[in-house]
Amino acid sequence: MAKFELIATSAFGIEALVARELRNLGYDNIKVENGKVTFVGNEEAICKSNLWLRCADRVFLKVGEFRATTFEELFQQIKALPWENYLPVDANFPVNAKSVKSQLFSLSDIQAISKKAIVERMKEIYLKEWFEESGSKYPILISILKNNVTVMINTSGTGLHKRGYREIGSEAPLKETLAAAMIMISRWKPDRPIIDPFCGSGTIPIEAALIGRNIAPGLSRTFISEKWDMISEKIWKKIRKEAYEAIEYDKDMEIYGYDINGKIAKIAINNSIKAGVDDCIHIQKRPVSQLSTKKKYGYIICNPPYGERLKEKKEVENLYKEMGKVFRKLDTWSYYILTSYEKFEKCFGKKADKNRKLYNGGIKCYYYQYFGPKPPKK
Repeated sequence: MAKFELIATSAFGIEALVARELRNLGYDNIKVENGKVTFVGNEEAICKSNLWLRCADRVFLKVGEFRATTFEELFQQIKALPWENYLPVDANFPVNAKSVKSQLFSLSDIQAISKKAIVERMKEIYLKEWFEESGSKYPILISILKNNVTVMINTSGTGLHKRGYREIGSEAPLKETLAAAMIMISRWKPDRPIIDPFCGSGTIPIEAALIGRNIAPGLSRTFISEKWDMISEKIWKKIRKEAYEAIEYDKDMEIYGYDINGKIAKIAINNSIKAGVDDCIHIQKRPVSQLSTKKKYGYIICNPPYGERLKEKKEVENLYKEMGKVFRKLDTWSYYILTSYEKFEKCFGKKADKNRKLYNGGIKCYYYQYFGPKPPKK
């Protein structure tokens, strides 16, 4: 099998989690940078990382890397890359670009020149003047940062947050990848109860159930690289079979999701059914003021409203005060709260033991972490 340099992209602040996931999958040649984690693997690694990564945005195959400050340099160096190793003669290869702090900044020009360079290379290799692009899709990304060009092919297709279980969301849905990251940061274990009192469309409870039962998050969806010539159908079938065999169907868990909106709670129930984990999640309509439980040593993990609009500010401050009163009654519990509201701790009435900067759909947030006591050893 061939060896590839692969890049798992992620939201800022959760790169270390993606690196941890990759190590758990058996990859150790790992480099962590802002917004991405680079690793080395074969065709199986492309399948496995797409199926199993819970926190990554996409997995890219790196074709090349170089420095360019002129369009001539960009053209010649992209043309010099071994495109025939990746693109068959009928490949459909749309080119996208992004550029940050670089001399080459016109995205349309970067795309057009890169496309032309690839076509010129393919003309020489395949001895053809015209390419129909009637075959499988190989989306190419030209990423330029401070004049350093990284040329990649997207192996995932749509973002990895699209697990396939959430067709309908609430008004401001939390991305599945960020929900999984919040759970992983908390170090929650499946033998401890977990509550999301602002569950919306059920993302945090469903991601907890997938983690608890060791269900690969990509099992219910397809990936663009499944259609590629370079990865056989046999490899995809093998990796999917292994993922199904790894599921712990008999794992009992206590996972609860509440929402003040009954219609949204019904959507969460339907999403949990679609995800195949409705048997271990209890979802119902309930305001945070009525949150109570006799269970001990559990976790509250939530993404409450932020009050981004000025008129909602007072409402959100009152909500955070209510949360402080209610959560502190659960004196053996740990709680983890994501919000962009800078004065959250003041309203909540308690300083967090730890906080971490995370981004939710481009909004800078802080993940406030309050550690409860450890349960007595059995």
